[in-house]
Amino acid sequence: MLMQPMLMRLKERHPDCEIDVLAPSWTAALLHAIPEVHAVIENPFPHGALDLKGRYRLGKQLRAEKYDQAIVLPNSFKSALLPFFARIPLRTGFAGEMRYGLLNDARRLDKKMLPLMVERFAQLAESPGGKILRPLAHPRLSIPAKQRDATLEKLGLTLDQPVAIFCPGAEYGPAKRWPVAYFAETAQHLQRLGYAVWLIGSAKDREVAENIVALGNPAIYNLCGSTDLLDAIALLTCAQLVISNDSGLMHLAAALDRPMIAIFGSSSPEFTPPLSGRAMIARLDIACSPCFKRVCPLGHFNCMNKLTPDILWEKIQQLIATGR
Repeated sequence: MLMQPMLMRLKERHPDCEIDVLAPSWTAALLHAIPEVHAVIENPFPHGALDLKGRYRLGKQLRAEKYDQAIVLPNSFKSALLPFFARIPLRTGFAGEMRYGLLNDARRLDKKMLPLMVERFAQLAESPGGKILRPLAHPRLSIPAKQRDATLEKLGLTLDQPVAIFCPGAEYGPAKRWPVAYFAETAQHLQRLGYAVWLIGSAKDREVAENIVALGNPAIYNLCGSTDLLDAIALLTCAQLVISNDSGLMHLAAALDRPMIAIFGSSSPEFTPPLSGRAMIARLDIACSPCFKRVCPLGHFNCMNKLTPDILWEKIQQLIATGR
């Protein structure tokens, strides 16, 4: 979702352009829902795999498409290989990892001028030396009501109560996850207010979600691992409140403009915030945060452990009261 403002700007500068995206297969459904995307090319290479021969073969196949430009978002050496093998004449990206030559439009990144990841992506849509247009448009998603209704029917869900959705996972690592017991306590508060609570995430989040259910929440719905990406988007459209760790689902909820509390611990909302006027940030201002580590390097996990349910509950009440 953070690259969508870049895609919007490309379409603004080049109205007739067709934008194809090379991405992992699991993102295809989301990418097809983004109106600026023309086609999705499956990236078959596992994270971290060089597979030089495989990249050359795919690059050679892509030559027939006669692309005018490739914009390389990851900063790795291997990510710049495919456009080079595909002989795409203009290959744009930020300099780094010995990519000179592979990229012939290598930009220098000014982190102070572009503190947000979404801004860095957007800058690559401009001509060399060009500045991004501020304020950036926020990412936006929409989904047809019939698709939402089909998802609800498939999962046996109704909208008889206001819905609060929790996203308790974070693929990056445990340092980005609010404690299970805190999610469980917050779920109990919301159920007493009449909310139905749904837990969504990947199959990797199922155990975390089961623990939230086990801690006094037998009535909430654990949907982790039971949905694909389009299902998750459809469910998020139903939410009157989303509580999420800093994760991909957080950015989807923001793109759907859902009222949300976004929880930050080891990561920073000054780098990857939820881009929505209806999102509130929950974080603690402590010396060791953000550390951007997968696991707390100091062992105390204070950035999350001291962010108690009472602190979050105050924000939830503000969100509910203001209808923000």
